[in-house]
Amino acid sequence: MSTQPTFGAGLWHFASYLDRYAVDGYGPARTTLENIALAGSVEDLSVVDLNYPFTPGVGLDEVKDALKAAGLGAIGITPEIYLRRWSRGAFTNPDPAARAAALDLMHEAAGVVRELGASYVKIWPGQDGWDYPFQVNHHDLWKLAVDGMRELAGAHPDLRFAIEYKPREPRVKMTWDSAARSILGIQQIGLDNVGVLLDFGHSLYGGESPADAAQLLIDYGLLYGMDVNDNLRGWDDDLVVGTVHLTEIFEFFYTLRINGWEGVWQLDQFPFREDPVDAARTSIRMLKTLYAALERLDYEGMKAAHAAQDAMAAHRLIQDALLRVEVA
Repeated sequence: MSTQPTFGAGLWHFASYLDRYAVDGYGPARTTLENIALAGSVEDLSVVDLNYPFTPGVGLDEVKDALKAAGLGAIGITPEIYLRRWSRGAFTNPDPAARAAALDLMHEAAGVVRELGASYVKIWPGQDGWDYPFQVNHHDLWKLAVDGMRELAGAHPDLRFAIEYKPREPRVKMTWDSAARSILGIQQIGLDNVGVLLDFGHSLYGGESPADAAQLLIDYGLLYGMDVNDNLRGWDDDLVVGTVHLTEIFEFFYTLRINGWEGVWQLDQFPFREDPVDAARTSIRMLKTLYAALERLDYEGMKAAHAAQDAMAAHRLIQDALLRVEVA
């Protein structure tokens, strides 16, 4: 790469947050427009992924104006098919009326993608899945998931749909839970406008190697987008990128680079107790550091280390590039 990547963020990075201990939030509630303004104050941030519907009272024209004023573009639209209304699932809800309502919302989101010139509709079916053994018929549940995505994407052949998989939360077990299962499902869907958004943290705590998952998706031509963050591997903590798994995030970006993948480097983080603008700036600082290390890396040396499966040789090269080690 001769130029720095484009940096983006999920707009929720700038929102206020709730949990079961701070049910009134860790800060004041913010509107979509306020979140856009905060995102626009982060240097080097170029695009955002927006939740849909927007906060009450905020219309599409206002969002367009706010994005323009903030100097931002939209990369994706994420329909909120994972909230309380669909607590028993969106695509896989046992109630046909609930499934139809979820599809209606996703069709609306597709229209917003066109209006904002975004790259994809991001589908995160967080409530699709199950919580207990014997709760579902697994064949029927998977068929609902696959058929629903086929119906949605088939109605909009001019757009791309990116499925964001995750092993669990809010359901104890999510239907789209891994890179491999996502590939299988997309093959069954049989359309060329359905791919995957790979979340680094989801891959980590799902027991995958994010670099391996990225390579697998690239090999199948399905890596439409990616989000980066970090966690302690036991949960989707959405910490600031590079604060825990520095070597693995470097391998992840190395894998993207050697494959010529040049999509947006996007943040998906929840800075509950930190200032969201400060967290975004710190994250982009880390991403720039990783990019600079990729520029310094000895690729021929790494290729030879891989051919020999020589872990120590590979890690000396990582130390030289990432940590600027200057010892014998």
